Amino acid sequence: METELQITSRNMDLSESVKSEVMKRTEKLEKFYERITRCRVVIETPHRNHNQGKQYYVNVNMSVPGGELIVKKQSSQDLFVAIRDSFNAARRKLEDFARRQRGETKQHGGIPVARVSSIFHDMGYGFIMTSDNKEVYFHKNSVRNARFEHLQLGMEVRFVEEQGEKGPMASTVTVM
Repeated sequence: METELQITSRNMDLSESVKSEVMKRTEKLEKFYERITRCRVVIETPHRNHNQGKQYYVNVNMSVPGGELIVKKQSSQDLFVAIRDSFNAARRKLEDFARRQRGETKQHGGIPVARVSSIFHDMGYGFIMTSDNKEVYFHKNSVRNARFEHLQLGMEVRFVEEQGEKGPMASTVTVM
C-alpha cells in the first residue's frame, strides 16, 4: 500500500488484538490488489441502544487508482464478525473493480439450441441432439410452450440442461 492504514474508533477503545486483526485483513486485501493507495477503517458502537445489546459497526474506505471503494456499516454484536464481514465485502468490491479495470465482464451464455432426435409419445419422453452431437433426455413435463404430443422429429428447441440420475437431462424444453 502506498500510504498507511488508518484505523479510527468512535465511542470505544480498540484493543491491540482488534488493531492486529484489521491490519491482517488489510494485508490480505493488499495481496489481492496491490494498487490500494489508502485504506481507512472506522469501527464504532452507538452509545445509546442499551436495551438491545452492544452492536459494532465497521466501515472500510479504500482509495484505488480511478476510484474510491466504500463498504458501509457492516454490523454485528461480535466485533470480530463485523470486521470479517466488512473485509469480505471489501474484497468483493475490489474483485469487481479489478474485473472492470481489466475489461472483463461476466458472460452469460445463451440458452442452447438443439433438435428433437427421437420421441416416444406413448411413453412420455424423448431425446434432443445438441450442436456438439450429445443426446439429452427430456420428459413430457419439461416441454413449456407446446404440447408434448405435437413435437416432431427435427423440431428446433431451446433447453436448460442439468444432470439427472442417468445422465444429462433437459429440465426445460421450449419449442422455437
